[in-house]
Amino acid sequence: MAICISLVMSLSSKVALADDSTFMYYGFEPDIITNYLSTGKKVGFVRVTIELMAQGETNLKIIEHHAPLLRAALVDVLGRQPEDRVKSLAGREEIRKLCFNTVNQLLKKETGQELATELLFTKYIYH
Repeated sequence: MAICISLVMSLSSKVALADDSTFMYYGFEPDIITNYLSTGKKVGFVRVTIELMAQGETNLKIIEHHAPLLRAALVDVLGRQPEDRVKSLAGREEIRKLCFNTVNQLLKKETGQELATELLFTKYIYH
């Protein structure tokens, strides 16, 4: 009987560890659409679908709780980008890294931890 109980307890702790080590995604919905700094009289806009990767359901719930703050910061970052950065492949990667760092800085300020392990642009359209 004691062996059975210890086996069940060791299995349940492994299940709990597996839950915390699973990577999960939080997608901002609807897509983020904002203007960027364009040259000339034309107004440019960018539409981005962003997903944050987090480790474990607990971290995902914390990110979800702070989603309005994170979304506002992402809109601000995207809106401050110049046209040449928005339209270039290397610039898009710079923007993605800037968004990732901004999200983690805000999460660290709010929770004491950098909870996002990655930030992905799953759709990126500019005009």
